[in-house]
Amino acid sequence: MIKAAPRRRRWPACLLAAAVVLAVVSAARAQDYNNGDDEEEEKPKPQLKAQEACNGAFLSYTFMERTKEYPHLKNATAQAYAFKAQAAVLNTMTTDLKAWQMFVGFQHKEILVSVGGAVLLDGTDFPANVSGGVTFAGYPMADLLNSVDTAGDLTQIQVQMDITGTQFGVKPPGKPMPKTIKLANPGYRCPAPTHKDSVMYVCCVKDPKFKAKKANSTRYLPRQKGDLTMAYDVLTAYGNKYMAQVTIDNWSPISRLDNWNLTWEWKRGEFIEKMRGAYTLLKEGPACVYSPAASYYKDLDFSPVYNCEKRPVIVDLPPDREKDNDVGNLPFCCKNGTLLPPIMDESKSRAIFQLTVYKMPPDLNRTALYPPSNWKITGKLNPHYVCGQPIRVSPMEFPDASGLMSTTPAVASWQVACNITRPKKRASKCCVSFSAYYNDSTVPCNTCACGCGNDTAMCDPDAHPILLPSEAMLVPFDNRTAKARAWAKIKHWRVPNPMPCADNCGVSINWHVMNNYKSGWSVRMTIFNWQDYTFKNWFAAVKMGAHYSGYENVYSFNGTRMGAPFNNTIFMQALPGLEFLDPITDGKTSSDTRLPGKQQSVISFKKKDMPNINIPKGEGFPKRVYFDGEECALPEKLPSGARRRAGAPSLLQAVIGLLLVMIVALVDSSCL
Repeated sequence: MIKAAPRRRRWPACLLAAAVVLAVVSAARAQDYNNGDDEEEEKPKPQLKAQEACNGAFLSYTFMERTKEYPHLKNATAQAYAFKAQAAVLNTMTTDLKAWQMFVGFQHKEILVSVGGAVLLDGTDFPANVSGGVTFAGYPMADLLNSVDTAGDLTQIQVQMDITGTQFGVKPPGKPMPKTIKLANPGYRCPAPTHKDSVMYVCCVKDPKFKAKKANSTRYLPRQKGDLTMAYDVLTAYGNKYMAQVTIDNWSPISRLDNWNLTWEWKRGEFIEKMRGAYTLLKEGPACVYSPAASYYKDLDFSPVYNCEKRPVIVDLPPDREKDNDVGNLPFCCKNGTLLPPIMDESKSRAIFQLTVYKMPPDLNRTALYPPSNWKITGKLNPHYVCGQPIRVSPMEFPDASGLMSTTPAVASWQVACNITRPKKRASKCCVSFSAYYNDSTVPCNTCACGCGNDTAMCDPDAHPILLPSEAMLVPFDNRTAKARAWAKIKHWRVPNPMPCADNCGVSINWHVMNNYKSGWSVRMTIFNWQDYTFKNWFAAVKMGAHYSGYENVYSFNGTRMGAPFNNTIFMQALPGLEFLDPITDGKTSSDTRLPGKQQSVISFKKKDMPNINIPKGEGFPKRVYFDGEECALPEKLPSGARRRAGAPSLLQAVIGLLLVMIVALVDSSCL
């Protein structure tokens, strides 16, 4: 029988086993600890310390890379580089950031080619010249939610924009950074951004001094004011399509639209199946079979489809389709694209049309609704509008179709606000000439007032216009050359060679100061139409100076004093039966010059409130002139006065006076 080993000898083995167990447990715990570290490291951390301390909107701009573009030049300032950058907006507040807007002050002649995660606020098409800076607006994520309501989900509280474009003039290794970045939303303060190498960032906080309007009880933004607004209301929604109504309202008292063309951009592959109240210029149903939509909607008959373009052009229906049950029969539709100011006719200041829109994956959900972006609207002879991006507003309420007093809200509503911009030099559509009773020469419209066109080889686009006799204003510019040369010869003026280019305006207005008497003065205003186009329901507006208070009457037009914000302005429209400004017509024979369509009226003023007004000094001319809402280009100078106020004698007058005194003295001495 084998005896068992003494118990004292078993202790080393037990200790060894315990050590092995402890080592295994420690290793497991260490592995778990390391895994925990890895999980912690995988959590996104702020790249910038300032982001952690920000309680507002944290904006950043990061320059990524660039490459030299063709052609390769030795002149560094003219060399073009393709660049990539990334901008971001992070909402670090406890409240939502509605309709965020980020301004980036580009300063190196940047031209943007594409932007992901945002659109340009003014709707400019790519490639877009943004050398003076640009404001980005969110699309499709226009609002940034707060981290409290989203458990810190970065996909809902932050947006990143991938920017691609071209910039000039910064040689490597220099970094072409913008001048500044800031939040463009009202009610926020942004300090100067911090710039570190290729990164720029700033924390914009709410301005405690900002006086916000009455708080909105809904989660939507309040409706904006503008010269013209457009509403996009979804009336019914299904899984793969919806029906929307577009309402265009003209709010400006001195602007209008004729033959309006409305364009926008579909961002998510949508297409228009059918419309009422308007139509697309290109009805490309059969051509849609080659579009991406046809590859998804394989069983859909595309022959009746209206349009599959990414940027459709939409126009109004003519009046004879107003009662058409298929394409018309909507209130405020079918006016051939005419929108008048409310001051003329409120019923003609609004347009409405409806459209059925098909959606594409992944938006096959009745609540996945996105409006088109980059809205633009133009007309025949109308102001230039700059439109913002659509903003989500509270659902529009419509009268119930049953005729009861109840209302039915839209499924979703967006609003686009547009404002008129003053025309740039040589970009007007009408011009003004000045003349007066005290000067027999007329100051014509500026050279190239409405653009020079391409025909500048035989004329000087930079020369000042030549003064003309009054009868020359009644003939087209091409027939004025002989009159201008003859008038210059009579007046002993030098004739430039080459002659100045034409004004190239379709409409011109002559403002002629007729007389000046003790108790008042009067002018004659003549409107000339040089186009083969008839202006219906035309109107004009004239902004005067301080002597506006003396306005008495307009005799052949219907004149109205206007209030704020158009103070000192006279609004004029045709009298009943004279609503048409006729086009230019041919003469009686082929050798006769063409005759413009014209209308004119006398306007009288009193001097009761302005007894010291100096008409010969040029105080009888307007400050601004508008025709059909378009601001017209004014001459660069006024007619020189025939009489001037007595003043200090000139040197020549003093010398002549002295000589006369000396002659008289000599004669007297000789006589003595």
